[in-house]
Amino acid sequence: MLRKTGFHAIFLGCRCAPFGPACRCVPRGVGADDRPLEIDVIDAFRSRSACAPAGAAVREGRVAGLLSLLAVTAALIFTPPALAQRGAPDSFAPLAEKTLPSVVNISTSQTIQNKPGGRGAVPMPDFPPGSPMEEFFRDFLERQQQGQGAPRKAQSLGSGFIIDASGYIVTNNHVIEGADEITVIFQDADQTELKAKLIGTDKETDLALLKVEAKQKLTALKWGDSDVLKVGDWVVAIGNPFGLGGTVTAGIVSARARDIGAGRFDDFIQTDAAINQGNSGGPLVNLAGDVVGINSAIYSRTGGSVGIGFAIPSSMARTVIEEIRKAGKVRRGWLGVQIQSVTPEIAESMGLAHHKGALVGTVTEGSPAAEAGLKPGDVILTFDGKEVANNRTLPRMVAGTPVGTKVNVGISRKGTPVNVTVALAEFPEEPAAAEEEGAAEEQAPGKGAVQQQVDALGLTVSSISPDLRKQFELAEGTKGVVITKVNPNAPPQSRQLRPGDVVLEVSQQPVTTPAEVQDRVTKAKTAGQKAVLLLVERRGEQTFLALSLEGGQ
Repeated sequence: MLRKTGFHAIFLGCRCAPFGPACRCVPRGVGADDRPLEIDVIDAFRSRSACAPAGAAVREGRVAGLLSLLAVTAALIFTPPALAQRGAPDSFAPLAEKTLPSVVNISTSQTIQNKPGGRGAVPMPDFPPGSPMEEFFRDFLERQQQGQGAPRKAQSLGSGFIIDASGYIVTNNHVIEGADEITVIFQDADQTELKAKLIGTDKETDLALLKVEAKQKLTALKWGDSDVLKVGDWVVAIGNPFGLGGTVTAGIVSARARDIGAGRFDDFIQTDAAINQGNSGGPLVNLAGDVVGINSAIYSRTGGSVGIGFAIPSSMARTVIEEIRKAGKVRRGWLGVQIQSVTPEIAESMGLAHHKGALVGTVTEGSPAAEAGLKPGDVILTFDGKEVANNRTLPRMVAGTPVGTKVNVGISRKGTPVNVTVALAEFPEEPAAAEEEGAAEEQAPGKGAVQQQVDALGLTVSSISPDLRKQFELAEGTKGVVITKVNPNAPPQSRQLRPGDVVLEVSQQPVTTPAEVQDRVTKAKTAGQKAVLLLVERRGEQTFLALSLEGGQ
């Protein structure tokens, strides 16, 4: 049951006492506990000079009003068609009437097995051994635990929309994940309910495809092009908020390409159209009624809409859904590199003119990237002729390219432009991620090791002795120098490192001794560099770090 907590509305009438060009208004019927709203009222007559005669002000006001009317009329006549189409409609009713029949409510049920003796179990009282009360309570608690262990049904509600007259329906993966039974409820007069079959899902993009067998031909929505959306364009969200049924809300595109940390392919459309719990899986449509997004998430501290909602763009969703429809799963392109962002500090350390692109840290052995000759330190600037803006852009570009496609990749290698051709393979199943270990403690270098303090970086490094190799579990073929101590007062960037990390390169040159590390750092500082670039390996993964030289000794 929903509890009415108050209204936030646009009021058509008010009682007010004017305060010059602005007034403080209290809507009719507003209670004493409601705070008044401040409404700015622009008055053409009051804005005239106080010295002008009253009649002149009125005449001038009438003329100004007529000129304003003519200006508005001229604007309406001469507004370009493309701009006129982006304007707000007089009513969203025709759009709602067109799209609502294609939007469905989705109800799921899931069997959850409770564990006996779990949370909420009553402890056995401390009775004397063999007493009648002990036996009574033992029987009582056994029956209670059997009841707790009984399975229970959990239900959830969401939204979806029809994309094919034969009964294919799109929704979010999180709406149907783990469901034993999926029911689709249509927006017709009879509220028709049909059982749905799950065709396939894609957790990476939070999408799912369902199929129902309907007796009649269904009305489907068309896919629109989310790539042509502009910030400020009108959009309409349709869905089943809080299980209320078909609900239409309007708003604008607030932002594009939002990364909300939901996954590696985040590219959300942000909108202020009201999206609430239960809207998940419903369509976000443009003024033509075409689907430009799938409502998926909201930002809220209350669980309700605060005007920040997120939708999966149709340009991504359409490709994923077509793959699921054909094969029941999604096959993604794979390059085989671990990448990181090109920060301004890294760009300066590498002598780059800008901090665009994706910096290659590790190249997977036997991968398409390895076969094409990509190397750690390469900065990927273009992929298939398109600019790679940052390290978030590249995974989406690669994943959206069909497996087996040969693509031209433009890179910068130590300042020199290089082009390579890569034949993409299929993205492999990822093994379970290993647990991150805590920071290793400072270690003595051991027999035969040479140690060096690099004061400018706040680090102590050592050659890799047998003792250190064993202590830090370094692979036999590991080259470079190992960090044995990180000074607590080291620069912030250096404090990202820890004992056991292996320095492979300094200033994009391999290092094999502590003296080489010190020498490269000294040269960088003498050259006036603000930072020096290190290639560091941790547990088999490589990353570049630009460590500050400012404030060092």
